[in-house]
Amino acid sequence: MSSTLINNIILQKQRLATHSWEYGALAEVLLEWYTPNASVFGGNPFPDGRIPVIQVDTTPSLSYVKRHISTNSDTLIDGDGMLLRKEDPVTGIFPPFHQTSSLAGAAGGPASLGVYAILIGQTQDDYLSAAEPQVNYLLTAVPRYTNGAISHRESVAELWADFIYMAPPTLAYWAIQTDDAGLLATALQQCILYRDVLGVPANAKSAAGLWHHIVGPQSQDLGIWSTGNAWAAAGMSRVLATATKSRHSGDTKVKSGIAQVKDIVKAILDGAIARDNAEPGEPLLGNYLNDTTWFGELSGTTLLTATAYRMARLEPREFGPRYTEWADSKREVIMKKISSDGLLSPVVNPLNWGDRTPRKESPEAQSFAILMLAAHRDFTSR
Repeated sequence: MSSTLINNIILQKQRLATHSWEYGALAEVLLEWYTPNASVFGGNPFPDGRIPVIQVDTTPSLSYVKRHISTNSDTLIDGDGMLLRKEDPVTGIFPPFHQTSSLAGAAGGPASLGVYAILIGQTQDDYLSAAEPQVNYLLTAVPRYTNGAISHRESVAELWADFIYMAPPTLAYWAIQTDDAGLLATALQQCILYRDVLGVPANAKSAAGLWHHIVGPQSQDLGIWSTGNAWAAAGMSRVLATATKSRHSGDTKVKSGIAQVKDIVKAILDGAIARDNAEPGEPLLGNYLNDTTWFGELSGTTLLTATAYRMARLEPREFGPRYTEWADSKREVIMKKISSDGLLSPVVNPLNWGDRTPRKESPEAQSFAILMLAAHRDFTSR
């Protein structure tokens, strides 16, 4: 793939990103693509058991995301991240960040910036100081579901599959920063608690192992949303990479959590592969995996493909050719659906997952394309 096309995909993502989790996803994209050794998927992501020290200004991920992080609040950005801070055309300076009501949106969204605040904080203390209240906010201020799972919403206990990509990776990363095996086990346990509520039972006639999208009193969606399953599986792959490469991987609770979360990711990928042929002639996964009336869509397909490559690299004995051959077939289709200007289509409206009109723009799909390319590059460079 040409560097021009990759740059175009990233530029389109930068243009489209306007929400907290979209900033966090792009920061992860830039880290995995441009600075792979510093990501949790790198060969030695925690030198001497610690968070790596990298230069902020010369690291695309950190120089990009820094402008979106608040250092004087309980959370790193407001819940929905809709504060569009544009640089002054004359001075090139971004205006100060003004925190809005954190009760307006998602608890998971602001947490998606946590990993990068911690990385910046290795050389700039105010960002490290900002990461701690964000973690504490998740652990102590956010509502809990009846089983102890941290809510994705700030105003009501509600579990969304998306949360797993946003919050547990930050909890796990802060556990490395603080050398806290208990918190690392908590990050893994949150994934398990979410599965316990959202997961389709293994004895179900169809969609076994996959997750419902949302369970809760306000936004409940019991459909098997492809993108939601992808968010969850990809987030768990990040938590697994953090845990298995930490010095606490042998801790009893951490070790048990790793084994369980690995099985959960496997079940999601198995479920997606099993549903792949639900609609003959459609090479993409449907927007809802349990409903063949939906159009084939790139967002969920692309991130699940990325996750298959990541798990094959992380756990090659358990995620062998069945997963990589499936990923190869999906990647081939996906690449043909990226236009020369870097846009992926067809994609679902990420803010209205029930919209049956295929779209030509999605900030999430743009991120997922680079995550897939980075995962494939790293897998094939073994």
